[in-house]
Amino acid sequence: MSVPTTATGGAGAPAPQGDPAPHRGLRLLGIGVGVFLLLCLVRVVTGAGPLTSFGTLALTLTAATPIVMAGLGGLWSERAGVVNIGLEGMMILGTLGAGYIGYHYGWVAGVLGAVIFGVVGGALHALATVVFGVDHIVSGVAINIIALGISGFLAEVWFSALPGGGPTQSPPLPAVPRIDVPFLAEPAKALADRGWFVLSDLAGLAEVFTRNLSLLHVVGLLLLPASYWLLWRTRFGLRLRSVGEAPAAAESLGVDVIRYKIVAVLVSGALAGLGGAMIAMVSSSGFQVGMSSGIGYIGLAAMIFGNWRPTGLLVGALLFGYTQALPFRDGPETVHALLLLVGVLLVVVAVVQVVRRKGRTAVWLGVFAVAFLAWFASTDVVPSDFTRMSPYVTTLLVLALASQRLRMPAADGVIYRKGSAG
Repeated sequence: MSVPTTATGGAGAPAPQGDPAPHRGLRLLGIGVGVFLLLCLVRVVTGAGPLTSFGTLALTLTAATPIVMAGLGGLWSERAGVVNIGLEGMMILGTLGAGYIGYHYGWVAGVLGAVIFGVVGGALHALATVVFGVDHIVSGVAINIIALGISGFLAEVWFSALPGGGPTQSPPLPAVPRIDVPFLAEPAKALADRGWFVLSDLAGLAEVFTRNLSLLHVVGLLLLPASYWLLWRTRFGLRLRSVGEAPAAAESLGVDVIRYKIVAVLVSGALAGLGGAMIAMVSSSGFQVGMSSGIGYIGLAAMIFGNWRPTGLLVGALLFGYTQALPFRDGPETVHALLLLVGVLLVVVAVVQVVRRKGRTAVWLGVFAVAFLAWFASTDVVPSDFTRMSPYVTTLLVLALASQRLRMPAADGVIYRKGSAG
């Protein structure tokens, strides 16, 4: 009997459904450009300069990159059919590895240590879920709890006696190299300071990538297209995704389902650990117990918002990172200006739903749009409590709006036993 050959030239794997077509990426790019233009217009109308300033956009990148790493880790794992709630625990282990090894052996060793610690968390999750068939959610939650407990215990043992350290934190860590391109950064800053519509906003964005840019952020952003190429343009990726869609069919065609699942979860842990290194060595200057602060969960939300695809994951991470950055840049005023943006976007989406003849959805969106616009018009600032809550409110709101168009891998979360193909 001949073995079917796939479109990518690989044999021995069924072609999974739901692969991202090029037009989806272009559509998301168009939406992103439209939202950015609207954000520029809101900045001009409200006078809230921090909305698109270099400081806000730089903080957005700093906040978004660990989210990208966590989400990318979830993407690898769940494309192979293993739900990974344990991303938060793997990031915690990554911060611990960066703190201990980075302090003693330098920033390069610290990054590698964070990746290795993350892989250890991934190995535990793979052992529990893939080998022993433990429920994926139960295993992930257990890893999060265990990682937090281990990090607290080892932090006290490792750091208490070190100068500048303590029972819950490491001494300051070596700085990761940063990239500066002065001949581009200075003109960009001069143009950004003029406050011109769109041009100054784009200049602020250009300044982010030419001034004080962490090398780890560059590595993290490059891992997105690298993961896309591996998962959607190689025989290895085709087989891995087939394991997450139809593992029994994949095994019947000669794919080692168990091995691919284990590899995917180990890569997931490595990426989450790298995100932990970014938190400990870039976002902060040292390790602290619990410093991931739920970023693993937000990364998982970004992956779900992105419909288990890299481009959508990046959009979700930037959105969540932006809402995390705003409270640090004249928070009450800038978040208040953001109410206008949200209200207008809801109006646009409501109109789209009307065109698609989804009247009930359009009505609800219209109600929320009126509420946000009325809130903006009747106030000058938002309460500081809401400013701190805005990242989490955004996460829930976006997932609620996107939930109707989501499609997870068909066998995601399914316990699989070798030989199930029959």
